Amino acid sequence: MAFTTGPLPQRLKIVHGFGAVAFGVKDSGFSFFLLIFYNQVLGMNAALVSAALACALLVDAVIDPILGHLSDRTYTRWGRRLPWLYAAALPLALAWAVLWNPTIDGTPSFWELLGIAVVVRILLSACEVPSVSLVPEITQDYDQRTTLFRYRYLFGWLGGIVMMFLAYRVFMPGAEGMLQPGGYSLFGIFGAGLIFLSVVGSAIGQHRLVARLPEHRPPPFSLRNAFGEIGEAFKERAFLIFAAGALAAYVSQGMTFSISNYLNLFVWQFDQTALTLYPIVLFFSVVLMFFIVGPMHRRWGKPRSAAIGMIVSFLIGFSPYALLLIGFWPQVGSAASTGGFYAFVLIANAFGIVALISATSMIAEIVEAFEERTGRRAEGTFYAGNWFVQKCATGAGIFITGQIVALSQLPNNAAQGEVGGDVIATMVLLFGALSALLASFAAFWLVRFPITREDHEARLASLNATPGEALDATARADRDAHITPP
Repeated sequence: MAFTTGPLPQRLKIVHGFGAVAFGVKDSGFSFFLLIFYNQVLGMNAALVSAALACALLVDAVIDPILGHLSDRTYTRWGRRLPWLYAAALPLALAWAVLWNPTIDGTPSFWELLGIAVVVRILLSACEVPSVSLVPEITQDYDQRTTLFRYRYLFGWLGGIVMMFLAYRVFMPGAEGMLQPGGYSLFGIFGAGLIFLSVVGSAIGQHRLVARLPEHRPPPFSLRNAFGEIGEAFKERAFLIFAAGALAAYVSQGMTFSISNYLNLFVWQFDQTALTLYPIVLFFSVVLMFFIVGPMHRRWGKPRSAAIGMIVSFLIGFSPYALLLIGFWPQVGSAASTGGFYAFVLIANAFGIVALISATSMIAEIVEAFEERTGRRAEGTFYAGNWFVQKCATGAGIFITGQIVALSQLPNNAAQGEVGGDVIATMVLLFGALSALLASFAAFWLVRFPITREDHEARLASLNATPGEALDATARADRDAHITPP
């Protein structure tokens, strides 16, 4: 049974959501600043940086599902999730600081970047997977789960936006500041403190509610059984459909974020004021998402909302680039250009987040579908799968950005305003073509997610029924859990 019934207390929504600040810090660092830091500041080849980050995912392919499985099987008086949050918070903060303060002189090697990237990703999984796995344990309600994810995304984006604002305004102000190593060092140290505060603060805030001995003691752990159970979970049809759509959506997001600084500096020629406004615009897009995602889910459900979000986000988001290429755009660098671009970003990013929050919320419904089929709950395993898909996609997005930068022949240490028009056009066209392909693929699969609100509610009624009621429900239900009228 879930920890709560009925409407969730406001304090719980806030405290639970606050734990996602750590993810926001990581996501803004990896997506917006890591590639340009190691490429333009430390002098590594862009393709080599993106390749190192992509290779780190090979370790994640093994580690992430195991971490999720171990979280599901943790049996302590503090429950299944809290011990992981308390144990991993400090090592993660320290590793994050090291990532932005390489101990070597000169240009880092491929192996040095790969090593620290692997450590950061593993420790982040040890925090994020148990934290997000609490959602289906806290509530079984279809809409209340969306509410918890709304707060997780709000705080996650807030953490990332705070780091972006400080980066553009305090740590690395202006175009020149983004090419100096000292600011990135402070960026990493401040982010490390915020990560620790987020993970531990959220765990303490939820301790009284979730710190309880699990209902069932798991059998002894064995690696063979672990991979068998993980494989069985990942064969769940609903999860496979979700993973196909989410992979494309996350790749699109990773590519968009990691290339944004290149586009903002070299295509739109933002000055310090424009760069400072960027995180503010993103914040208001998150606020807009916070108010539209609930009504969209109530009207269209999660699958259709996710598909609509992906298509609308691309169409609106790429419009400024298309208008620029055909000559129907104000002079880049002007107030009209910057203001117009940010108006499109505000709407496009809001719908992009709607797509991602809808997709992530679908996983909570997969948990009960798997429980109905196998008799076992596997929140950690499924969210580890989602987390791995997301990290693969983020890494793939950064890798694609590295290839776009290399194919466009943007030189290292490029100066704003001095990049050739053919370089800009190549970069924009490659970005647009890949964005269209990814948005279409994501929408195609996400809209086919097989669990609707009605399916979920019927499944909960069956799982929570007494033995006699459950037998009667089973006799009257079809194989897809749609209840057949008598």
